[in-house]
Amino acid sequence: MVTSARSIDRFYSIIPAGGVGSRLWPLSRADAPKFLLDLTGSGQSLLSDTWDRVYSLAGPERVMVVTGRSHRSAVCEQLPDLGDHNLVLESQPKDSSAAIGLAAAILEHREPDVIVGSFAADHVIRGQLLFHRAVAEAAALADTGRIVTIGIAPTEPSVGFGYIHAGEPIESLGGRDSYEVRSFVEKPDLETATSYVESGEYLWNAGMFISRADVLLDQMAKSDPELVANLREMAAVWDTPERDATVDRLWDKLPKVAIDYTVAEPAAERGAMACVAAHFEWDDVGDFASVSKLLSRGRPNDLAVLGQGARILSDASNGIVVAQSGRLISLIGLQDIVVVDTPDVLLVTTKENAQKVKSVVDLVKRSGESTVL
Repeated sequence: MVTSARSIDRFYSIIPAGGVGSRLWPLSRADAPKFLLDLTGSGQSLLSDTWDRVYSLAGPERVMVVTGRSHRSAVCEQLPDLGDHNLVLESQPKDSSAAIGLAAAILEHREPDVIVGSFAADHVIRGQLLFHRAVAEAAALADTGRIVTIGIAPTEPSVGFGYIHAGEPIESLGGRDSYEVRSFVEKPDLETATSYVESGEYLWNAGMFISRADVLLDQMAKSDPELVANLREMAAVWDTPERDATVDRLWDKLPKVAIDYTVAEPAAERGAMACVAAHFEWDDVGDFASVSKLLSRGRPNDLAVLGQGARILSDASNGIVVAQSGRLISLIGLQDIVVVDTPDVLLVTTKENAQKVKSVVDLVKRSGESTVL
């Protein structure tokens, strides 16, 4: 049982920092994705918040960040303590299997018995000690050969998150919140989500994975042996002059597939997946409704405002306004409104329809208006 926030032995944090965050367009864009933005009013980006949260697990020198080449300057500016040997740059995005798998393969090559934990760069977590305890319990469980995920005790029947169906408790390590994983479930409808929460058997899937690096890669190889062979070939020369030529030769061969499909779901089917039920506050900041909720914490009927020097006049209105253009924005009698005002794009919707912003982005792509993406 974890009783302190001591550094976790043999542990290495991986922060995959990718994805545009299209449900947060036009604020989040290809050249300024959501993980580089301050979406909580903390005064720093989601990536910086994530760094501050994970470096205490084993030290700042044991944090690896995986991001696109185009984001190198911004990432290095925001994370001045990130060592160059711990920055992995992707020439083009290949989704989480390649990003997390390559980081795990590099760390496996450097330190064969390493335990790795993957933590997305764009999540919001409150409760540092609870987070640390959950990860430490997961690392101890992972050291027995399991792949472990951290599930969040749901506070409401959300349709915006995936779910973990928890099975029998795991008592061998004395952990209070460890369970077998029966299955992973995609985002449900409201009726199904309500039944999940009422059953007490389901947790929100926060997309955190903790495992020995070799176990993670061996499981991935059961799903796609060529993918893992290529990742390990790149990892073997990563710290040598042969890196660039090897990456250029192999990168295009990597499939674009989420780690849920190469590791999590197959491992659950094999009975090799476990979870730790955590009790810290968590949100993946997936859309403007979640940003509004974060900014209006404890004041659900207020108008949330994001943007320095925002000029807002509001009469009997609530929701969220993101103001970047400098224009005066006036709202009268509007409920659950979402207004995102940037210098070149104005988005107006409601919190109920916030998840549909991604479909608007798809329309913009088809229209050829790529300059606003």
